[in-house]
Amino acid sequence: MDKLRRVLSGRDDNEELGLTAQVLDASTLSYSTRIKWFAICFASGILCSILGTALLFLPKGLQLFAVFYTLGNIAALASTCFLMGPLKQLKRMFEPNRLIATCVMLLCLVLTLCSVFWWQKKPLAIIFCILQFLAMTTDYCLQCRVDFFHSSVILYWIRLTSCSSVEW
Repeated sequence: MDKLRRVLSGRDDNEELGLTAQVLDASTLSYSTRIKWFAICFASGILCSILGTALLFLPKGLQLFAVFYTLGNIAALASTCFLMGPLKQLKRMFEPNRLIATCVMLLCLVLTLCSVFWWQKKPLAIIFCILQFLAMTTDYCLQCRVDFFHSSVILYWIRLTSCSSVEW
């Protein structure tokens, strides 16, 4: 609304802003929009995974399962990009303590599709789907463990400093 007022009044201050500020101003999403798109991507990821599992028992079902399961995992990754932003998501994914799980997960996403469509090895596709699951679970657990560790240390420090008169 402020932009519209500036343009209508003849005061276009965009020339004073740098290119980076203009791009960030144009690409920021509101909190409610981020939450809505997170929910949409996350729900579509779950739906794709469930649909892939349901299609597993059809003829050519393993190929459909591998595709839908991989698309579900990609949608789940995209959903978290809406919460924290894509750059922060990538930075956190490639932190040293999460690097191996991230590389294994991304590699398994590609290898699952290669094993189904290119190599025609169905048991290998199942193994890669299991590895996708394990890598994403490990990645999530590593993040929770790090956050828990940091909050535990901070809580311990607060208790230690607030009870400084108590002898240990």
